[in-house]
Formats: sequence, C-alpha cells, structure tokens
Amino acid sequence: MVVSYQKLIITALLLAATSTVMVGCGRKGALDKPSTAVADQNKVGAPAQAKTPDKKFFLDPLL
Repeated sequence: MVVSYQKLIITALLLAATSTVMVGCGRKGALDKPSTAVADQNKVGAPAQAKTPDKKFFLDPLL
C-alpha cells in the first residue's frame, strides 16, 4: 500500500492541531490574589466561605 506524502503531511498537521486544541482544555483556576490573607484564613472561628459545587466535564477523566 502506497501512502502519499501529501496525505501523511495532512494527517500530521491535523494531529498537531488537535493536540494543540486539547492542551488548552482544563479547569479554570483563580487568577486573582485571594481577598483575605492566608493567616486570616487559617484563624479558628473565621467564617467559612461558601464553596461552589464542582461541575463535571466529559474530559475530566483525561485530565
């Protein structure tokens, strides 16, 4: 079976583009500094912040 170089190059470019897009997938993290200092967060009796529920994404097992 003969594989032409054009098909090989197209396949390699598609794989490279797909992997580049997949690298951008992930969870969004906090980019800003926390509103309270770490020492204040660790104090006993400090009010607990409400946590948002973790949303499931179909690519999570791959991460």
